[in-house]
Amino acid sequence: MRRVERRFRCTACGKCCCGSLPLTLGDALRHAHRFPLAFVWTAVPQSARVYSLVARLGTPIRLPQRGKVAVLIAPTAYLPPSFPCPELAGDGSCGIHAIKPARCRTMPFYPYREERDQDDLLEPREGWECDTSAAAPVVYRDHAIVERDDFDRERAALLAEAPTMRTYTAYVVKYMPWVIEYLDAAVRDRNGRVVTSLSSFLTATRNSDKARIAQQQVPVLTALRESTAGSPDLSTYHREYCGWLTEMQYLAGSIPT
Repeated sequence: MRRVERRFRCTACGKCCCGSLPLTLGDALRHAHRFPLAFVWTAVPQSARVYSLVARLGTPIRLPQRGKVAVLIAPTAYLPPSFPCPELAGDGSCGIHAIKPARCRTMPFYPYREERDQDDLLEPREGWECDTSAAAPVVYRDHAIVERDDFDRERAALLAEAPTMRTYTAYVVKYMPWVIEYLDAAVRDRNGRVVTSLSSFLTATRNSDKARIAQQQVPVLTALRESTAGSPDLSTYHREYCGWLTEMQYLAGSIPT
């Protein structure tokens, strides 16, 4: 086997803090007052290298045109690719470093991949300012993560939350069957994804804290509705923020029944 050794040190430059960020469910709900939350569905065919892992973290289902697939549902801080993380400080550093989500701590490693397949995530990319020089510590050697506590914690959280996500999957498939058609199209597109709302998750799982979580989301979605208004490139995001805001206002009790 080819010997692999990668060095890496995050320089907290903010370059990797733009757009959507997948979160553990626990992190998503803890940071509901910071990030606009949605659930991003990705369908992985059986022929994919990551199928077995995704089936453990997600839910195997059958699509009419594709047969059996593994569906990963990631709670996500749902932002346009051009938008920076709302918690970046003025100097580009993390403004919530002490309590930042597991996903931010584990980067550039990715728990939705097997450990042996992390090598290319450490290859320097255009615009990447992270330190990969000889002065940086070795973080990956012979297809194994060296300092692995953050990776293991994030993976363990995802596995522990998998039963809850399967409950949500069953609810959506039953009451929102259009998702199956959209997933089928997403597999065909290869890079496609399906997005569902936080309100559907809170309803499906009968979350006892849904009013408080919804109240936290209202100002976040209100601000994003305003910042995406009038931009053709952001029209899809704007439409989603508007719809989700109405749903959160309802769950929070801001709109009379």
